[in-house]
Amino acid sequence: MLLALSTWQEIEAYLERSTAIIIPIGSTEQHGPNGLIGTDSICPTHIAAGMAEKEDMLVAPTISYGMSQHHMAFAGSATLSPSTLMAVVIDIVGSFRQHGFTHFYFLNGHGGNIAPVTSAFSEIYAGHGNDKTSPRCRLANWWRDSAIAALAKELYGNAEGYHATVSEVALSYHAHPEAVKHAEMEPAVAPTDEFYDAADFRRKFPDGRIGSSPQLATVADGERFYQLAVETLTKDFHAFVANS
Repeated sequence: MLLALSTWQEIEAYLERSTAIIIPIGSTEQHGPNGLIGTDSICPTHIAAGMAEKEDMLVAPTISYGMSQHHMAFAGSATLSPSTLMAVVIDIVGSFRQHGFTHFYFLNGHGGNIAPVTSAFSEIYAGHGNDKTSPRCRLANWWRDSAIAALAKELYGNAEGYHATVSEVALSYHAHPEAVKHAEMEPAVAPTDEFYDAADFRRKFPDGRIGSSPQLATVADGERFYQLAVETLTKDFHAFVANS
């Protein structure tokens, strides 16, 4: 069930069955020579839709902008400051709480969101003190699921990488096969290194990849990641609701 395609009466009816909501969150940033700029939002959106098709779950509209300052030397990237992203998360949780939602499952596609989003959770909890009605929030990073990581290791070994990874590009291609891109990349496996700011990122990783070979991505592999992610994250969602 998609909130954006529902009426307020349907949401009231849903709240009689469940007070949990899935909120996909990603970013708008470069993903190398053949990765889509919307990859980090496309992936959690795609997985969340699959979860809602499988079971009675409510999915909010995706937060498609994240903390992506380190990608700002590449055209098309956009970023929120950490404090802005925190405020967005706090306000969204606060808005849905007014209607009776209690459990907020943020399905995340971007590593740069982890610090500000979990900090926002801390602010939310601090605002409730010892209040037993405090909301419950979880940040589920789909690519860090152990089964997903194991599949990526099996398929790509060290070529999976750290940014513009093969798995995320493959999953985005499964969501949008009409947008598959092809590009030559040299070296085949991108280098890895520490970086500081956007300019340093561009100097060290001029084509936008970190340690990855996204040219290996296929729609068929994306199907495998999709099916596995829907299965494992559905279980994680239920465990979150049941244990909090």
